[in-house]
Amino acid sequence: MADSTAFSSSGEDAIARAVALDASEARSTTNLSPSEFAEYYEIPQTAEVIRSSGFKRTALQFPDELLHDSVPIYRRLKREIDEGQELYVLADTSYGSCCADEVAAQHVDADAMIHYGHACMSKTYRLPVIYVFGKKQIDIDDCVSKLVASLRSSDFLSDSTPHKNVVFRHDVAYSHQADAIADTLRDVLCADNVTVSYSPIPRRLDPSPSPPHTDTAQSNTETNGSSVVAHTINSPAESDSPILYVGPSSLHLTNLIMTHSSTPIHSYDPTTRETQLESTRTNKLLMRRYGVVQKARDADVFGILVGTLGVASYLPLITHLRQTLKRAHKKSYTISVGKLNPAKLANFMEIECFVLVACPENSLIEAKDFFRPIVTPFELQVALQSEPQWTGRYVLDFDQLLAEGEAGAEDDAVSKGAADGEEDLDRPMFSLVTGKYRHARRYGDGSEVTKSDVTSGSSAVIIRNQDGTVATLKDSAAGEFLQSRTFRGLETRVGLDEPSYLEQGRSGIAKGYGDDHGRE
Repeated sequence: MADSTAFSSSGEDAIARAVALDASEARSTTNLSPSEFAEYYEIPQTAEVIRSSGFKRTALQFPDELLHDSVPIYRRLKREIDEGQELYVLADTSYGSCCADEVAAQHVDADAMIHYGHACMSKTYRLPVIYVFGKKQIDIDDCVSKLVASLRSSDFLSDSTPHKNVVFRHDVAYSHQADAIADTLRDVLCADNVTVSYSPIPRRLDPSPSPPHTDTAQSNTETNGSSVVAHTINSPAESDSPILYVGPSSLHLTNLIMTHSSTPIHSYDPTTRETQLESTRTNKLLMRRYGVVQKARDADVFGILVGTLGVASYLPLITHLRQTLKRAHKKSYTISVGKLNPAKLANFMEIECFVLVACPENSLIEAKDFFRPIVTPFELQVALQSEPQWTGRYVLDFDQLLAEGEAGAEDDAVSKGAADGEEDLDRPMFSLVTGKYRHARRYGDGSEVTKSDVTSGSSAVIIRNQDGTVATLKDSAAGEFLQSRTFRGLETRVGLDEPSYLEQGRSGIAKGYGDDHGRE
């Protein structure tokens, strides 16, 4: 059962709420010497980049589990950078801590950011970002031996295929040992005629337009001076290759499983030194997400949740979602509420389903405590199909969603033109959630949304009648919901109440008021 306070909160909760920390992350630097501490966080290299790039204001972003190291890092960096260069610590993120918080950095007019700890490596939108992942320890020999043993147990190495390939992936905290692990894997697997594909994770990203690219195991960038060239790890021929993942169970691993549901994934946790085949979890994850998609099919009013302001292409994707919903005769509202919780979203009772636009690691929300389902943009595209077909393929990349959305819109236009006049707008739809037929509410005429619609659509629920009450527009789902409620808030009573006379109020202080109304 959900918590009884899921849809309400007090001011005290914001102060007394405990922050969940990663214990292994929090104690990883406790016993380090000053030189080891500087090496762990790459302080000399970071200071050199700040000096050589001439950044005047640099924002240092820390997740909650690394806040205890923020002051020592700040002081050491301050001693090594030039005079006139300023540093600012960002202790609270607007959205997920894995994303570069460019909104908070702009509050101090920063011209660069340094992101510490785990990162989703999403392409930035405004500022150049330097990533400092930390250097967690790992036993390379144990890691390689157990990953190879896991491959052998799956009969992959005994296959007679002449050219076999595996893809090496890892958590960002092990980037400093990734090259050594990849080389050791190649040495061990070369006897079995197996090649190992690996592409290093960059340490610095500069904002630049990124062209759409195909679905791959990981979208990455290579840095060459100040330029950034987008590339992908896997070629189309490697899409079915087994993946060897090094890192703990995390959102990154979960998204890897979702986006590669047909690919075996062998994971190694350096903390527990255990290896397992993660692909067995895929069916359960996809089944839960498919259930959410069915709930989205029954919805007519959608809320587009802005879950990031720093990932590139988030604005074009939001516009694309509004166009897609309008073509499907659905009503949409764009909402930005920062970090999500049930209490915030419960304020929008007129919305039947939410679509979250966020980085890949924050896109999948298990909405058991939320009043309404929360889907990803890809799941929305599946839900809006007249006959939804889901083969298990999953997409979280913004650029690919936009590219596929444009291609799908062209196909829909062609099919609509071919079958003009044959579509039955009033036909009932069968709901797999309720097991009954339903008639969908239809909003708008299904035409393309324009830029003026995006900028002026927010005034739909504030138009009032002559008596001061909220007017109900033809396509205002929020206005219709407000009119159907028993309590509609405090409304003006124009012409019904006479104005009262002005009177002298109480005087004094809170300890003891005096009732002085001008009388003796």
